[in-house]
Amino acid sequence: MNFTDQLALAERRNDSLLCVGLDPEPARFPGEWRGDAGRIFDFCAAIVDATRDLVIAFKPQIAYFAAHRAEDQLERLIAHIHQVAPDVPVILDAKRGDIGATAEQYAREAFERYRADAVTLSPFMGFDSIEPYARYDGKGLILLCRTSNPGGDDLQAQRLDSGERLYERIAKLAAGDWNRSGQLGLVVGATYPAEIEQVRALAPTLPLLIPGIGAQGGDAAATVRAGWRGSAGSTQGAIIVSSSRAVLYASAGEDFAEAARTVALATRAELAAARG
Repeated sequence: MNFTDQLALAERRNDSLLCVGLDPEPARFPGEWRGDAGRIFDFCAAIVDATRDLVIAFKPQIAYFAAHRAEDQLERLIAHIHQVAPDVPVILDAKRGDIGATAEQYAREAFERYRADAVTLSPFMGFDSIEPYARYDGKGLILLCRTSNPGGDDLQAQRLDSGERLYERIAKLAAGDWNRSGQLGLVVGATYPAEIEQVRALAPTLPLLIPGIGAQGGDAAATVRAGWRGSAGSTQGAIIVSSSRAVLYASAGEDFAEAARTVALATRAELAAARG
């Protein structure tokens, strides 16, 4: 099953648009685990087990593992997700961007070492920086387009000679000439609902990964109204609305997994209400 099919299936089965981002910070772990990087797998696996029936995807952020020399725990975590939630795709949030043989190695890392179902990529070196990933049949390639950080304006909102903004050009390329694998998606921040709507108009069937709700302050209902298109049981371009810290650190106590589930349930319900 390819990535877009996985998303559609997970949305239906779990009645969800929510993606839980896995950004482990040992300094925020509960109780005796606090500060112990050796517990990254245990912490994240507990979150996965508590929310696996509530999500459209899981999104581990590679830097939070690599900074603690915990890449082996990331491998174990993704294998665990595939075991306990086989219908839920895993998006490796790596934001890679390079060309040639280096891009080939990054693609091997994402899809062979970690066995991710999709990876986030930077498109700013052009199509030849994306093509090595597209050789992996059915894998999702999610390109940075209009990110949630304020500094995104520095480049993404700049107008080209054609009059279109840079992020609009990326959306058009992803929906057109670049989508040779049929598995491209776009990252658009929840803090910019007007831009989500514009990207959706330019790329009506592409999956949109939308970070920025929860701790970053994006409006969940506005996000869904801007980006989700479809009808009951039939999505036309999935939206993957990501929340990380609000779910992971809902409690600093031993009930952290139960608290994460409570927040995930509430967020899923909010997104579902906006979808209608």
